[in-house]
Amino acid sequence: MTHTVIKTENAPAPVGPYNQAIAASGRLLFVAGQISLDPKTGAIVGDGDIVAQTQQVMANLEAILTEAGASWAQVVKTTVFLKDFNHFAPMNQVYAQFFREGIAPARACVEVSRLPKDVLVEIECIAVL
Repeated sequence: MTHTVIKTENAPAPVGPYNQAIAASGRLLFVAGQISLDPKTGAIVGDGDIVAQTQQVMANLEAILTEAGASWAQVVKTTVFLKDFNHFAPMNQVYAQFFREGIAPARACVEVSRLPKDVLVEIECIAVL
């Protein structure tokens, strides 16, 4: 099985020993969890604002998908990590703008006690290339 590292300057650089995404055997794309970091400044976008943070997370995911030659339509699975499940509705309103009804991916959404850099949301995805 071949692995191709996907890297773009249009999404935040990894802050640890991982890559933005890995294309496996040219068929599956595994995108690392993205938080609301601005790729140009490295600063958190939308401090305390779940809508602004989710918008930045989705922009970061989209940049990585684009670099890999994929689109939202090819995403088959997402996992959403929320610091507070009371943020589910506003996060979901932003999230829904990226997926057409009927072809939205499978999804898990969980509340966690803490996320990197104390953000409110992190989202990862898997796409079929």
